[in-house]
Amino acid sequence: MKPYLFLFFALFALHTTHAQQKTTSPNVSTYSIYAHELNGPKKIWVYLPYNYSKTSKSYPVVYMHDGQNLFDNSTSFAGEWRVDETLDSLKAEVIIIGIEHGGDNRTKELTPYKNEKLGGGGADTYLDFIMNTLKPDIDSRYRTKKGRENTALFGSSLGGLVSYYGLLNYPDTFGKAGVFSPSFWFTKDIFELTDYLDALDAKIYFMAGDKESNDMVPDLNRMYQLVRKIDRKPNCLKKKIVPGGKHNEALWSKEFAAAIVWLMAEEK
Repeated sequence: MKPYLFLFFALFALHTTHAQQKTTSPNVSTYSIYAHELNGPKKIWVYLPYNYSKTSKSYPVVYMHDGQNLFDNSTSFAGEWRVDETLDSLKAEVIIIGIEHGGDNRTKELTPYKNEKLGGGGADTYLDFIMNTLKPDIDSRYRTKKGRENTALFGSSLGGLVSYYGLLNYPDTFGKAGVFSPSFWFTKDIFELTDYLDALDAKIYFMAGDKESNDMVPDLNRMYQLVRKIDRKPNCLKKKIVPGGKHNEALWSKEFAAAIVWLMAEEK
């Protein structure tokens, strides 16, 4: 692993809240839920569509990782994704659930396999929390479309890794994934899992910048080719390599709109 990436993950896990002005949309609220699977509370960010209070509609739901970085510059590590501003401008009819990352346990929660040097490997427990504690709670609080075809995972870096893994390993719950700058380098087991599958019924948006680590684009291209062999849904796989794109929130914020529009478009 490249030294700057290790420093990024270390600082990310240990960062403290910056004394900055809040930048959240009025459509964003927060609450706390106890994650018994993870032995502690989790702060949850909820973005509701612009027309939620004016209709009786139900909406698809996207579960996003590293919730601190999605909506509010005052809680972000190195800039926010501006998810709320983007969705407001798009008038997107989707509910976004941002999940607080685990601090010192972030690497453990967001990685499906153990790395010899960095540890990790607790993603199944984290995903169990999403599926069996958080999702039922969200479905009871809000008007949601509950099926897999309307339930997505979305994240970047380790969040991209766990989103992809969750889609593959829990297809009864998740039918879509936004996979930004995924940390496929963490262990190569994720390639073996993909190669093992005979078929995949899912919609995936892959994105990375060509100025990230040396392995980022080759790993993404390799995974894309593996998925192409098994994805049985026509026109449900997309890959974008961004010239000059670096491993940061600026890239992920810029590319979020195109990804969410494509990912959550109704299939015909």
